Amino acid sequence: MKLGVVGLPNVGKSTLFNAITKAGAESANYPFCTIEPNVGVVAVPDYRLDALAKLYTSKKMVPTYLEFVDIAGLVKGASRGEGLGNKFLSHIREVDAIVHVVRCFEDTNITHVDGSVDPLRDIETINLELIFSDMDSVYKRLAKARSGAKSGDRKLLAEIAFLERIYEVLESGMPVRSIDFTEEELIQAKDLYLLTTKPVIYAANISEEEIGTENDMVKSVREFADNEGASVVVLSAKIEEDIASIDDDEERKMFAEEYGLSESGLNVLVSCCYELLGLISYLTAGEKETRAWTIERGTKAPQAAGKIHSDFEKGFIRAEIIDFPVLLELGSYNAAKEKGKVRSEGKEYVIKDGDVVLFRFNV
Repeated sequence: MKLGVVGLPNVGKSTLFNAITKAGAESANYPFCTIEPNVGVVAVPDYRLDALAKLYTSKKMVPTYLEFVDIAGLVKGASRGEGLGNKFLSHIREVDAIVHVVRCFEDTNITHVDGSVDPLRDIETINLELIFSDMDSVYKRLAKARSGAKSGDRKLLAEIAFLERIYEVLESGMPVRSIDFTEEELIQAKDLYLLTTKPVIYAANISEEEIGTENDMVKSVREFADNEGASVVVLSAKIEEDIASIDDDEERKMFAEEYGLSESGLNVLVSCCYELLGLISYLTAGEKETRAWTIERGTKAPQAAGKIHSDFEKGFIRAEIIDFPVLLELGSYNAAKEKGKVRSEGKEYVIKDGDVVLFRFNV
């Protein structure tokens, strides 16, 4: 799953990306320092993995990952090709969700493309460019459908009605994700590959001095996100970058505690992104390795088994499930089985987040 890190120039996108991936993306105090998107992979934090690895004395621990893409800064007029507009928009089209970095701090040493800091104006600038781009895409599809529907083709007439409904919403300044689609319509909308169908998390970037507080700018972003049904994560990209640059776990923890951070803002962001994409993890454990496997929420046991190997899905017999807290309390699979705590589940079982699973299959 890919998440695009977007925002106006000089809001802290590349700084945040550095912290997320330790990939060392170029960060500078001028617009468009990021032209081609940098790509990095980050582990999804999961305390259960550590606990299981210790319990099984596993030789290897494999977390699940998300891919982040640092996309060039956007400016007003991008939908008409201003700045790096067309390239920017094409990169957004390739991601599954958007992390929209919003500057929520004043600093005279860091320039702003509009000359002043106003997070709601910045959000509107990017949202409108995405909306304008979608309007152009829908308009072209409408023209093609209308041309073909002159013969009275019912399928094309239904498509026209659907596209006109979407266009009206975009024209009102609202994203496509705000439309209450049926399941069938949602599939149809996804096939349009529109930018504003993508879910969004707003990352409110604050100064180091304001960690642990919410200034008026953050409050305005949170209110806007609440009205849109989006999530907000508040962090200081600079501090997160500093924390991520420390290799020693204890030193990193001490540094974070100096700023009153019980949990890294990045961990919160990554976990929030994972949830935003509708993803969960199930776990497998043994002496060889303990691993988290990513699946979409609602996945049934055979398809979850297929994530490990296609043979597991083809020859699926059953899934033996232990609740993570129960396994941790009893100390072993055998102990859990003796107490009747291992459940045998069939093909219709929907895997839950944190299930510890042993698949039985026959090739």
